Amino acid sequence: VTKTILEEITSICDSSQNLNQLQLKLKEKLLGKKFLFVLDDVWNEKYVDWEELRSPFCFGAKNSKIVVTTRNESVASIMRTVPPYHLNILSDEDCWELFAKHAFVDTSPSMHPNLTATAEAMVKRCKGLPLAAKALGGLLRCNLDVDEWNKISTSNLWDITDGILPALRLSYYYLPSHLKRCFAYCSLFPKDYEFKKEELVRLWMAEDLLLNFKSKEEMEEQGKEYFKDLASRSFFHQLSLDKSCHQLSLDKSCFVMHDLISDLAKSVAGEFFCRLEGCDNLCEINQKARHLSNVQENYDVRKKFETLPKAKGLRTFLSLKSLPCHSYVTNKVMHDLLSKSRLRVLSLAKYCNINEIPKEISKLKHLRSLDLSGSSIKSLPNSLSTLYNLQMLTLFRCSNLVELPKDMGRLINMYYLNIRGTMLARMPKGMGKLKDLRTLTDFVLGEQNGSSIEELGKLKHLHGQLAISGLKNVACARDAKSVNLKDKMNLKELEFRWKKHTYGSEVLGQFEADKEVLQQLEPHTNLEHLVIGFYRGTRFPEWVGHSSFLNVVSVHLRGCKFCHSMPPLGQLSSLKSLSISGFSAVVKVGDEFYGSGHALTKPFGSLEHLRFEDMPEWEEWFCFKVEAFCLLQELSIIDCPKLTKNLPKHLRSLTKLEIRNCENLESLLPRTTSIRQLNLRRCDALRLGPLPCGLQKLQIRDLNIDDSMLEKMVQHCSHLKKLAMLDCSKLKILPEGKLPITLKELNIERCPVLDCSKILLYTALESLIIEGKCHKLESFPLGSMPMLNYVSIWECEDLKSICASNGSHQHL
Repeated sequence: VTKTILEEITSICDSSQNLNQLQLKLKEKLLGKKFLFVLDDVWNEKYVDWEELRSPFCFGAKNSKIVVTTRNESVASIMRTVPPYHLNILSDEDCWELFAKHAFVDTSPSMHPNLTATAEAMVKRCKGLPLAAKALGGLLRCNLDVDEWNKISTSNLWDITDGILPALRLSYYYLPSHLKRCFAYCSLFPKDYEFKKEELVRLWMAEDLLLNFKSKEEMEEQGKEYFKDLASRSFFHQLSLDKSCHQLSLDKSCFVMHDLISDLAKSVAGEFFCRLEGCDNLCEINQKARHLSNVQENYDVRKKFETLPKAKGLRTFLSLKSLPCHSYVTNKVMHDLLSKSRLRVLSLAKYCNINEIPKEISKLKHLRSLDLSGSSIKSLPNSLSTLYNLQMLTLFRCSNLVELPKDMGRLINMYYLNIRGTMLARMPKGMGKLKDLRTLTDFVLGEQNGSSIEELGKLKHLHGQLAISGLKNVACARDAKSVNLKDKMNLKELEFRWKKHTYGSEVLGQFEADKEVLQQLEPHTNLEHLVIGFYRGTRFPEWVGHSSFLNVVSVHLRGCKFCHSMPPLGQLSSLKSLSISGFSAVVKVGDEFYGSGHALTKPFGSLEHLRFEDMPEWEEWFCFKVEAFCLLQELSIIDCPKLTKNLPKHLRSLTKLEIRNCENLESLLPRTTSIRQLNLRRCDALRLGPLPCGLQKLQIRDLNIDDSMLEKMVQHCSHLKKLAMLDCSKLKILPEGKLPITLKELNIERCPVLDCSKILLYTALESLIIEGKCHKLESFPLGSMPMLNYVSIWECEDLKSICASNGSHQHL
């Protein structure tokens, strides 16, 4: 839960941190801020867990709130600080409206009067429960046959009393048999477990739960249809898009099952499915168990799996992560699992103490899916190459893994191979034999031996994402042409990586062959995301930035230190995010950057985020085209010490501007009233004037500005909420009367001559940080700042006393 909250706040996903690190990060983000969080559908009854979860929230501002919804009175009694509020059920009218929304698609109830009486009777039997109304509407969705509705209305299933809502049981009962199997399989997931569509579909494929098709590609598409059917009937609920990869595709979204749906899955799954969950509630594994999931704890000890030997016909062992911290498992589990010769799905993901896979894994002849993500393995035994039924191998973030089995090419049924986040030096020979391979996250070209780039050309069905690294080892452009990326129309994300530059005797112009290699790697125009790293040519081939790539939404170019000009990226009509870093040879950015597109096309017409970084020779940015960057929201220019002029002047959508370590930049800031956040560091040559009145956050650091300049800058900033001044040695006094008295956050660090006594004028402050000499501040009466909830004062030698009245500032 802590991880999810932090991701929502920061929009950044980082699964590498443990719980303590996550909580410290959350505390930092909440420090001094007023917040409202809603924790929906809580079911954990452990008081210790709640105490651990709530600790970072104690550092927020006064009157912050956490709202908890639950169906369990025990949870309410543990978590509450005020009496619980009991929600009423939906009224008949609201329940009907919710049902009708899901049942009558592209039509309305008034157009089907013959169904109204039957429908109203069924809706009343939902007893005002929203999920029941949604599920019932999903069951009858697009089916407007009167007899079918009457059949469901008079079903005996309404009268069964076993703790499962009748409307939900009916929804399951009337599912087609193939969807029943797929839904029952989801009983392996614990409550609130988040899963992705593609991951679940691959599990269904490995378990033979999908109807047989001529190709795995057809089978996967059918699996997606099954998933869509279950989601449309409210068995799965979509959460939010995966922000970590900036992917807008529905396939990358997370889903979850409502607790009541999870209970339904468990009730229909029967004794063939078993879920090990928690050390306190050990589940007895019976002889009939075929599918087993294990919800990981910090330490999965031997006792938890002591009944595992009973399941002699086990087909599935899934380890599912519930905690952000590392997990460890007893060695006996591996021994017991290797004796399960009927296993089809084996997941030991995220057990960091697994550093070796025994060669006896070859006994699992029926294995189709193997997931070792996040483990500490360095290599895989070559005996794994005899698992001819293996279709899916997931080695995501196996950061110690340096090699794959040498006979990997024997795995001719391989369909999915995820090696993202590994340290592979090369691909083994014979990768081109894996004709069915559809997902290959990375292809590593070694200096010698291993698969050549021509092998990649034999994989005709690749889709999704692909990173090709080690491109410096491509012998000639003709070899690159054999990859035939132009024909791989389903590849949406591509990354091309040369080796990071470690040049000694290597000189400019030595690598012009790289341009021909990249030219021959031109992808299909369906491409959406492009990354090019450490390219060694002086120019990019024509396809980079060509207007025919209508679907490209993000481009990241880094470490291309020999390139002396930019590709015409302004011609990419759908481009939203652009990052350029490490272009050491670029001196100017001019017309070539915008392209020579159609006169009616605005250069960078869709761009929202633009970042330049580490460009030591860049001197000028020519921005003659007024219509460019019309939607740009965020602009960052970092470590460009020779840049002198000019910044674009007309950025009417700009909300955030960051300029750091650009000591010679003499430009005016862009004229815009929309800017909300401004960060300036080491850019003394900037021609600074009055900042927009809508500015909310201002940070200045290492700026050689005086009092009059700061006063001039903030004179119109009536909405300023946060001001941070760091390492500003000339500032002597705060701009009295110019800063709004409603300022919420003030940060003063290492400003040695600044008169800090004027801080007391800002009575609305909620957060105050002073570090270094606090000139003229001898006494600090907390009572003058009644809203203050966070104070940090370091190395303030002049400060002699801090005083507060009894009972005040208890929220500090």
